[in-house]
Amino acid sequence: MARDFSTVGVIGLGTMGAGIVEVFARNGIDVVAVEVDAAALERGKGVLAKSTDRAVSRGKLSEEDAAALHGRVTYATDLAQLAACQLVVEAVPEQLPLKQKIFAALDAVVADDAILATNTSSLSVTQIAVATKKPSRVVGMHFFNPATVQQFVEVIRTVVTADDVFEDVKALAERLGKKPVVVGDKAGFIANALLFGYLNHAVSMFESRYAPREDLDAAMRFGCGYPMGPLALIFFFKQKTAYEILDTMYHQGRDRLHAPSPIIKQMVNAGLKGRKTGRGFYTYASAGSSQVVADAQTPSTEASEDAGLAKIAKVGVVGSGTMATGIIEVFAKAGYDVVYVARGQDKVDGVLASIKKGQARMIERGRLTQEAADAVLAKLTGSTTREDLKDVDIVVEAIAEDLAIKQELFRDLDRICKPGAILATTTSSLPIIQCANVTSRPGDVIGMHFFNPAQVMKLVEVVHTVATDPAVVATTVALSRKVGKVPVQCGDRSGFIVNALLFPYLNDAIRMLEAHYATADEIDTAMKAGCGYPMGPFELLDVVGLDVSLAIQRELYMEFREPGFAPAPLLEHMVTAGYLGRKTKRGFRTY
Repeated sequence: MARDFSTVGVIGLGTMGAGIVEVFARNGIDVVAVEVDAAALERGKGVLAKSTDRAVSRGKLSEEDAAALHGRVTYATDLAQLAACQLVVEAVPEQLPLKQKIFAALDAVVADDAILATNTSSLSVTQIAVATKKPSRVVGMHFFNPATVQQFVEVIRTVVTADDVFEDVKALAERLGKKPVVVGDKAGFIANALLFGYLNHAVSMFESRYAPREDLDAAMRFGCGYPMGPLALIFFFKQKTAYEILDTMYHQGRDRLHAPSPIIKQMVNAGLKGRKTGRGFYTYASAGSSQVVADAQTPSTEASEDAGLAKIAKVGVVGSGTMATGIIEVFAKAGYDVVYVARGQDKVDGVLASIKKGQARMIERGRLTQEAADAVLAKLTGSTTREDLKDVDIVVEAIAEDLAIKQELFRDLDRICKPGAILATTTSSLPIIQCANVTSRPGDVIGMHFFNPAQVMKLVEVVHTVATDPAVVATTVALSRKVGKVPVQCGDRSGFIVNALLFPYLNDAIRMLEAHYATADEIDTAMKAGCGYPMGPFELLDVVGLDVSLAIQRELYMEFREPGFAPAPLLEHMVTAGYLGRKTKRGFRTY
């Protein structure tokens, strides 16, 4: 039977520590909150008071409950005040010597059966535990920030943690209304090991000037449904903390992709530590503010969007699959005349039938009128011959991801389409310049990568090659906005923004599963509950298709030759076995 914790201690009253205090006190547990001195104690009291006041003002906490919560908290500057605590949670800065000193001191304070927990996000719990005389009672209890909101808690079990200690802490986390996941003592554990590799890769993209900060963040928000973009998110943490987590991960795993990007250290040394200081990758209204304000890097909005742009009145689309059908509908809904070309009349009719079916559902749900539906259909002209694209202003291809097939099409479009027509590809991974080079007009060739389903997803990656005319880029960006999308710009390299950031993260998750560090369910829970992702990595892999994922990962590896990008052997084996995800009813899960 798990022990009933009535009194716990928390050491460190920064944002995280104060949040942990609040979580315990909200759940009827008495808390002894300890800081290094009176000034730090007052700051911690202020953090807790601000949090509870905000909860009261929003109607999430009554004034009576807030008063009762504060009544459960005792403040102290002496570790000796923790003597009666059945559990002590340490939440001080990520410095191993400091944590070891605290844990060694606790030996002389707490009872022999008291549990000692660290909230470390990256340091070795084992190294902290061996600073005590009884390392078997030491466990990791990693809350996520803000602790009052985030449901996820990683319970880190070392090789010496006693079974009852681990079980009791896991049960306590459940009592607090959290979702505990048990993991071993590895740098970054689950969530941070996957999250910070992704964040670091995004920072490297920014550092190399591959894409602007706004586009990197928008790409992951609108392309993947993430609550925050990577550059905004990394500064949600203390910048020094981000650097320390990555540095610890690198020294343990020696994966170069986890080596902190140099710009992170430079910004820490310059005092540009994110929201805390009012300046990070973005500039904020003031220190501690979440409001982003314009700075020298903010894109200008003064120039007219239509200045110097080509006029787009008629759009061509080649393809009849799900992506092509979605793109056809998007342009028609935006009021453009659309000529779409498919390989046979049955394919042409299939596109029309699919659009009509979708419209019928929307009409039934009251989200579309029959008149509006008829207006969309009136904009469509289906054809089985490419010659009917001769007078379009832009043609978007959405055919098979095969370079030879796409090149054959672009040769034909070069012959057919009028001078000045933009030739766009929706490829998600192939080199666009290799499509452009088979034409006589490489300056008119661009990537216009919609996301599936195109009718729903807001993001369009506008991908320019070294030969693309700037006016073509500007016209494609403006067109994307006019059809209701969020365009982001980047260069022509494998994966562009989203896939280049997303698939290494998915590959890292597969490697974690492959190493038996955690189950697919635990990893999915960690990323959904801990990071607010709409889907866990294995849910997403099964939806995308493991064969598609493998192909993209291979392209990334061949482009960048990073060992960390090499496809996980487990992914290779599952594709070989025909386990491709939902479409075969078996992937990382069975359907």
